[in-house]
Amino acid sequence: MMGLSQQQLARLIGVTYQQAHKYERGLNRISAGRLFEIAQVLGVPVSWFFEGLSTATEAQEVSPRQRMCLELARNFALIDNEKHQEALSQMARALAAQSQLDDPEVKSGEPH
Repeated sequence: MMGLSQQQLARLIGVTYQQAHKYERGLNRISAGRLFEIAQVLGVPVSWFFEGLSTATEAQEVSPRQRMCLELARNFALIDNEKHQEALSQMARALAAQSQLDDPEVKSGEPH
């Protein structure tokens, strides 16, 4: 989401790529100190990592659209070439702009 690869984030927080990968996948726990450091590097408050968590113990169902967005973000983060990331980002912006133009409700000014 922040436009950093796992390698870039790992360098910024002083861990190996493998360790950053384990943190992201939830394979290793993150200490409070490390979480604070990651928040500082990303320029977000520590609470940002907990936004949207519910107190309910049951798992939230992920919609197909949410799953697709997560997969897109995950795959984007795996692209090491910054030029390729920028090209993909530009393509997404162009497609989003075209979708806005093609949406009849947007053309008429009516809310969704």
